[in-house]
Amino acid sequence: MDLGFDVVELEPPEHPTEGAQAPDFTRPLVNSEYWVDTALSALAPPVCLVFHPMDGAFPATYMWSELRDRGFGGLDATVVGLSISTPYAHTRFIEDNDLEETGFRLFSDPAAGVAREYGIAHDLGGMAGVTEPRPAVFVLDADLTVRHAWVAREHPEFPEYDALESALTAAVEA
Repeated sequence: MDLGFDVVELEPPEHPTEGAQAPDFTRPLVNSEYWVDTALSALAPPVCLVFHPMDGAFPATYMWSELRDRGFGGLDATVVGLSISTPYAHTRFIEDNDLEETGFRLFSDPAAGVAREYGIAHDLGGMAGVTEPRPAVFVLDADLTVRHAWVAREHPEFPEYDALESALTAAVEA
């Protein structure tokens, strides 16, 4: 079957696993109106941290549409994303994908430093010097302990949203 794109196997990641401490960081956190430097640890727990490719790429749009349409914004949790896109691009992405009402916000990490800290940095083929996070999701509790981790092993690959919802619901109830 011709998918219209290549499926690329990715190198094994070295990311934080369940029970491990996730790295804290401070980056611009963007909503549809403004952005402000915010520490991950300052967000209300539990936190669902979603790493995604740059805004406008099919995987980013698909992931956030799924999270929006499945009602993740209505859970008693903080759902935030992170990519290499600029705050300006994030503002447009939030508006273009009807994410304003969900409460979703996006961290901007143009140098991919956070992706490197999390062990999920991916060099883009054909784009020398461009690194972005591979798709990944971490559910974190108040002290940034990982309660659930999923990291793509190939590109494109998407999380199991039902398993993610179960993990996030369990974290809310804990």
